[in-house]
Amino acid sequence: MTWSSSPNPTIWDRLLAALPYILPVMSGLPYGDQLVSQFPVFGFLLLPLAPLIFVYSMLQSIPLIGSFFGLIVFFALILLVVRNENISRFIRFNTMQAILLSFILAVCGLILSLLDPSVFGSLLFSTLANVLFLGMLISVGFSLVQTFRGLYAEIPTISEAVHMQVR
Repeated sequence: MTWSSSPNPTIWDRLLAALPYILPVMSGLPYGDQLVSQFPVFGFLLLPLAPLIFVYSMLQSIPLIGSFFGLIVFFALILLVVRNENISRFIRFNTMQAILLSFILAVCGLILSLLDPSVFGSLLFSTLANVLFLGMLISVGFSLVQTFRGLYAEIPTISEAVHMQVR
């Protein structure tokens, strides 16, 4: 289903719409350490995002801002992009979808952190972490491909929630 307000997003809109997907990538990176060390091809997939990952991690390491950086970015994106109707719907949709993917990863990470590897076994713990990382790669990869094509990335359930939030 097409929800576009403009039939063909410009190249500038596509680039700006792809930028917020750095959030779920940063949220999912800690779960992929083991997988990236075993299969370096996953590291090569993330290589084009290396400059953005570097800048994001540097901003996150600032002493006073660093601990609240994720919260600051969240509110800034919600208030300045998603709720701003002067920005194209395409950019607002992709921004909200990136925020929601990042939120889902954070909740899954919280649940994963509650599991004790000594009780549940390190194999189960590693498998769940790898599933989170691969799920992030697949969803962000699909979203980026669709965004660069100028199409809305329709991820079941997630995109429906995003369409309800983005007017």
